[in-house]
Amino acid sequence: MNHLKGMHHVTAITSSAEKNYEFFTYVLGMRLVKKTVNQDDIRTYHLFFADDEGNPGTDMTFFDFPGIPKGSHGTNEIYKTSFRVPNDEALHYWEKRFDRLDVKHKGIEEQFGVKALSFVDFDDQQYQLISDENNQGVASGTPWKNGPIPLEYAITGLGPIFVRVANFDYFKEMMEKVLLFKEIDSDGAYHLFEVGEGGNGARVIVEYNPVLPQARQGYGTVHHAAFRVDDRSVLEDWNKHMRSFGFQTSGFVDRFFFGSLYCQVAPHILFEFATDGPGFMGDEPYETLGEKLSLPPFLEDKRDQIEQMVRPINTVRSTIEFEKEY
Repeated sequence: MNHLKGMHHVTAITSSAEKNYEFFTYVLGMRLVKKTVNQDDIRTYHLFFADDEGNPGTDMTFFDFPGIPKGSHGTNEIYKTSFRVPNDEALHYWEKRFDRLDVKHKGIEEQFGVKALSFVDFDDQQYQLISDENNQGVASGTPWKNGPIPLEYAITGLGPIFVRVANFDYFKEMMEKVLLFKEIDSDGAYHLFEVGEGGNGARVIVEYNPVLPQARQGYGTVHHAAFRVDDRSVLEDWNKHMRSFGFQTSGFVDRFFFGSLYCQVAPHILFEFATDGPGFMGDEPYETLGEKLSLPPFLEDKRDQIEQMVRPINTVRSTIEFEKEY
């Protein structure tokens, strides 16, 4: 079995695609590399924020399901997403930036020997920045060159996801025997798992918590997390592998920008396996990525209908010259 290569993307739910775009573009300085729709619910935007070229392992994506209620955090959920920054000094830059922009945060803390800065957005979606200082393992991406953040401090990709579970013994067994992660450290209720080349881009932190009530999905929560595989043939191997353990899977799903396989690995926890390619550069030029509504070929004949269903959002940035904000 080919090991998973680390994080591919995390998909969450937002109450407002407009506010979400503003927050990720102007506060976090991540690049909108694709403005498209949820292929299973075409009334719903699907926004992809990533590094400069939308490399796998760098994207955080959002749905804005119409009329969905606010979610509530609890146990049995993927509850926090990490973004990688180059070093500890970058965290101090972000701490000052968050103070200036009134972004709620918890200050710089240490977890498993690595410095991190937890914060939330307008929906109480949980995030953290994690320092790559002394990090080894999966390479990170390239920061958005034309964004507002100085490149030496900018976000470069995804770090560990945090998963909270009520049945740790089951989840550990699933992570190790099925997904081929290794538990490399623990601290009280927190357990650090790693896969493949390891490092910040290939880790999952699992919190054992049987006390909190069941989390409820809605805006402000994560929908699913995806791990990287090379290509469709490896994806098909993982499909057989998951089924050999008795898991039900979606089978191969063509998402146009990548191929996918979905599997509910534990109660209320959905993992995806996603191919590294083809990527986001095939249907739009680099200079204007994410500025137009991009539809995969199998939805192109519904463009008129879709454009009437989703309200227009102005995501043009190629005409804006961002000043780097020190």
